[in-house]
Amino acid sequence: MSNFLCREGCGACCIALSISTPFPGMPAGKHAGVRCPHLDAEWRCRIYADPARPACCAGLKPDPEMCGTSRDEALAYLEELERQTRP
Repeated sequence: MSNFLCREGCGACCIALSISTPFPGMPAGKHAGVRCPHLDAEWRCRIYADPARPACCAGLKPDPEMCGTSRDEALAYLEELERQTRP
């Protein structure tokens, strides 16, 4: 179990990844590369503790490989992951 925590001011996973299920504010899901409408000005999720938060978001845990050492590295990693898993 990793003790790695989300990087303050990042939000990369809330931008780079697609979400195929409906959630509040996005009835058709979210396309990859689109900023989630629930990110606040400090890049934090406003629905983090809300049961309506998508399961894919709740299940995604920060990891050194995924997050890298900067927001740019995280975005690049997640964009590549999204590309590799595109249907």
